[in-house]
Amino acid sequence: MALALLFGLATALANAAALITQHIASTRSPTPPRGIGLVAFLFRQPLWLAGWVALAGSLIFQTLALHFGPLALVQPLLVGELVLALLIRRLCLGQAISGRAWTAAGFTSLGLTGFLILASPSAGSEPSTTRWFWSGLLCLIIVGMALLVGWHGSPARRAAAFALATAVLWATEATLIKAVGDQWSRVGLGGMVTHWPLYAFIVVGVAGLVCEQTALHVGPLGVSQPVIVLADPLASVLLGVSLFHETLRSGLLSRGGIVLLLLATGWFALELMRQTPDTMEATLI
Repeated sequence: MALALLFGLATALANAAALITQHIASTRSPTPPRGIGLVAFLFRQPLWLAGWVALAGSLIFQTLALHFGPLALVQPLLVGELVLALLIRRLCLGQAISGRAWTAAGFTSLGLTGFLILASPSAGSEPSTTRWFWSGLLCLIIVGMALLVGWHGSPARRAAAFALATAVLWATEATLIKAVGDQWSRVGLGGMVTHWPLYAFIVVGVAGLVCEQTALHVGPLGVSQPVIVLADPLASVLLGVSLFHETLRSGLLSRGGIVLLLLATGWFALELMRQTPDTMEATLI
């Protein structure tokens, strides 16, 4: 469990670095190009490429964390990205971060940490084909609805919608990472490439990256980042329980406390969205 915690926090740090560097790179042009022009523009941005390096590190850390711990434990640790991103923006970008933003980020992290302690998730079992089908179908429906909402509207609405799609896809990707890692440990690399989770992971991972890049490009980081960071762990907890049959602490008082913590976390997340600067006015040191 200690290794799961360590690698989970390392994943959060890598994600924070990737989001910030790629957001800066994707918004540097005063008249942002579209389509192939946008791809060519981003490939000329060193920060955008550095973000890909951070994402690669995130994938490695996440795989290790999920190997040592259950999905419902590891994924909520990614909420640490909220505080780590603020630290990066303050120390590396020299941005002024309000006290309310720090307070909101702290209480958001404490809320999800309290949820983990109270819920006390434990390891489950290998998913059946039926569980994979119904969980995958539900995630696909949610992602499709989010993309429809984000097709038009204000920048904040579009960023939130694409961020929600990103979060659900990343939660699904985490289940596939765990499945692929388990297969690798059982049947080795040769056996792993003959099973479908590896290829599903690639497809879902690409779709998640496209949605993430779109969320970073169409709206403020202060909206997209908190939505991704909060919705991903919550969706992961639900998938861990429904797909892997990971268990949470039962009892009326525990369930009541879990609901209260989730409500408080949502409240402070909304405050964090309002208090976090929308743009990156400074440059990296």
